[in-house]
Amino acid sequence: MAKAKAPKRTLESYTVKSINKTVKPGDCVLMRPGDPSKPSYVAKIERIESDARGANVKAHVRWYYRPEESIGGRRQFHGSKEVFFSDHSDIQSADTIEGKCTVHSFKSYTKLDSVGNDDFFCRFEYNSSTGAFNPDRVAVYCKCEMPYNPDDLMVQCEGCSDWFHPACINMTVEEAKRLDHFFCETCSTEGQKNLQNSHAATRHSETKVDTKRRRR
Repeated sequence: MAKAKAPKRTLESYTVKSINKTVKPGDCVLMRPGDPSKPSYVAKIERIESDARGANVKAHVRWYYRPEESIGGRRQFHGSKEVFFSDHSDIQSADTIEGKCTVHSFKSYTKLDSVGNDDFFCRFEYNSSTGAFNPDRVAVYCKCEMPYNPDDLMVQCEGCSDWFHPACINMTVEEAKRLDHFFCETCSTEGQKNLQNSHAATRHSETKVDTKRRRR
């Protein structure tokens, strides 16, 4: 005769004793990888369960994939703190949780004054079976027509408002940081005329250099 399954209890929260942190469904967490040479896994807790006695606590999670863990691998425009929210669900011991973290929206991440070790951002959902992304297209910038990597400094053209990587316009990062004005190749002639005819623009302009904020 088959043995009856032990009843499960759904928990509203659980305190991970090794880190003295309380986690609950909806929290994003760092989880210990099987290979200690790899970085911690990033996951979102969907449910927490225990056995009838409150022991053997398990976390039902959905994994975030790092770009290098995806089928296409890491690409130039992927940020160092970028993760993809996948359809890959799992059940893990709650005691493998190493800490709590925050996965920001892309827009929120670009507005952070500083980025901590436990800050990540997500702009794509990822299908772990097919390698497909949602959305499958994002805005591109610069002559290289690449999506924005928030780790990279970019300069904005005062004519067309597009953003450019210094290397793509034959400029070093140090030179870009010293710019008071920038007009791209297409806008340069008209832009220089406007500057010459507008002393106010010269006096009151702000440097258009930034770790680029995405155009709204």
